[in-house]
Amino acid sequence: INGQYPITQNVTVVEGATANMTCRVDYNDNTSLQWSNPAQQTLFFGDKKALRDHRIELVRASSQELTIRINDVSLSDEGLYTCSLFTMPVRTTKAFLTVLGVPGRPEITGFTKPAMEGDVVTLTCTTSGSKPAATIRWFRNDKEVQGTKEVNATGKSFTVRSSLQFQVDKRDDGVAYTCSVEHVSLSKPYMTTEVLEVHYAPHLEITHSLIIPQEGQYFKLECVSIGNPIPEPVEWSKDGGELPDIERMIVEGRELTITTLNKTDNGTYRCEASNHLGSSSAEYILFVYDPNALGQHGPDHALIGGVVAVVVFITLCLIIVLGRYLARHKGTYLTHEAKGAEDAPDADTAIINAEGNHVHAEEKKEYFI
Repeated sequence: INGQYPITQNVTVVEGATANMTCRVDYNDNTSLQWSNPAQQTLFFGDKKALRDHRIELVRASSQELTIRINDVSLSDEGLYTCSLFTMPVRTTKAFLTVLGVPGRPEITGFTKPAMEGDVVTLTCTTSGSKPAATIRWFRNDKEVQGTKEVNATGKSFTVRSSLQFQVDKRDDGVAYTCSVEHVSLSKPYMTTEVLEVHYAPHLEITHSLIIPQEGQYFKLECVSIGNPIPEPVEWSKDGGELPDIERMIVEGRELTITTLNKTDNGTYRCEASNHLGSSSAEYILFVYDPNALGQHGPDHALIGGVVAVVVFITLCLIIVLGRYLARHKGTYLTHEAKGAEDAPDADTAIINAEGNHVHAEEKKEYFI
């Protein structure tokens, strides 16, 4: 028994929780066990409480074990606790109590709604009370971006700040910036999100309902606008003046509808809109076709192109086939011309045979033509 030391374990708890400190021995002959705090103040001697602290209470006291409980643990409770076995000499074993400071819920500051396009914005995320210092991560619409970190000690815990600085444009309108705080004391990160609102000047485009507008058709133009605030109202004009035929030309918000097209509708149509950051316009040149001149459905460019391609392809194939055919037959005729001379028994006959072949040669010339 003289050689044995008390057995303890290090303990880690979150601030505000309860810490159980256990000290035991395998064999004991009624020798007392004692717990003392980092300041070497005795907390319990056996089952007798020595320090007046209502947070500290006895769990179990026997000849082989002394377990005490510290309720509502604070950061200042952290440190080395000593268990003593009062043999001769006294045997001691130390246990470290680690107290984790839980980070506060993060806050994002620095953004004043709305921002104007081109403004430089600084977002700062702050969390205080963490021990050890918490980690802050930033996300722009779920994609991580890097911030600038600053850690300050406040007493035994830490205040952590992280800042993002960037110039905003229209693509930042509606973007969510999320600050995520990670810490060993948290089962999942604390998060907070700031959704940006960015004001920017308008941009307009005109879309049209028909590719080839024809007389008698129903035709619609739409003035598609982006801008924040939404640019309103939309003003329509034709050839620099007011719309000439309000009976057939109906304006509903961003849309201009011409109920029955005719040739007098030809011209340049313009839409304009503005917000407090600027104004924008877009133009569309309307040409109304005569359906009789176009045929029933109008020109089918794809069909015409297809026909031309097929004709070109067939022509190329014919040229290649004919060329190969002529080349092959030209060789055959030359061979036959030579045969008359080769088969002759003597030179005189060869000349006669060759002359006789001139008749066939004339026929061949006709063939080539």
